[in-house]
Amino acid sequence: MKTTDILGCVGGAAFFLLAAAWIPFAGPLLSLLTPLPFLYYSTKLGFQQGVKLTILVVLIIGLAAKLAGQTQIIIFSVEFSLLGLVLSWLFNRKLTIGRTILLATAFVLLLGLGVLFFLALPKNIGPHDLMLGYLHDHLKAAVKASEGMGMPQGTAVELEEFGKALIDAISRIYPSLLVIGAGFVVWLNIIMVKPLFRMKNLEYPEFVPLDSWRSPDRLIWVVIVSGFALFLPSTGVKLMALNALIVMMAVYFFHGLSITLFFLRKYRVPSLVRICVYLLIIIQQLFILVLALAGLFDQWADFRRIHRRIVTD
Repeated sequence: MKTTDILGCVGGAAFFLLAAAWIPFAGPLLSLLTPLPFLYYSTKLGFQQGVKLTILVVLIIGLAAKLAGQTQIIIFSVEFSLLGLVLSWLFNRKLTIGRTILLATAFVLLLGLGVLFFLALPKNIGPHDLMLGYLHDHLKAAVKASEGMGMPQGTAVELEEFGKALIDAISRIYPSLLVIGAGFVVWLNIIMVKPLFRMKNLEYPEFVPLDSWRSPDRLIWVVIVSGFALFLPSTGVKLMALNALIVMMAVYFFHGLSITLFFLRKYRVPSLVRICVYLLIIIQQLFILVLALAGLFDQWADFRRIHRRIVTD
């Protein structure tokens, strides 16, 4: 382990961790790439050296965050550094991209729940109550800031009522939001590290091309069972079914996105048009729904004609 490796990992991790505060608009997205330096150096140096480097870097970042009074950065640095290590370990296992994302997402969720329990324990509350309290505090702060900017009292009350309704909705579907958020972070780092590995001549797993990926056929049963469960009288079962459906729609969205990538490549669509398509998907929620439905029905339609089953007697 060289000094340049330590400085490189510290610098990269610090940049991504602080991006949310320093860079407007794109900063929060960049901060999700904090695992990249740990994934890169753990692969470059080997897993054991990567563990040592990660511990050292987290200690350095933690000390700096403590001195700066930004202790929340310590939690993020621990979570993202461990994700980088886990991804490096999974890369060495040469699993499929689906299994890699599944296992890494499960790890992130377990780690996140552990952190929530740790933070909630001194307050004698559960993780659910901790998250709701956090959201309510931010709502109060937003309303107070709006009133300070001269917002009419009636509008401020309406904003508060809307915020309460939003928090109530989030409290019902937050498990699915946690799963989708964790999965997105894992997927984003797996995709973004590929050009870095290729540039540095590091071995990148031979995952199936993104435009050829499809979700497992058996997931359709989760959609069917969850859909029927929504009509059951039990509120708890309905909430579980709703969260399962939301997660499945996210999976089928990426399935639909892979179909889109396939046809963009097949017809050699210009880069400018591709960017416009991606922006429309991000901005217009209708396209997200269309892609999710396309991924769902691709189980039968096989739009790309690349996954036809060979039937043998």
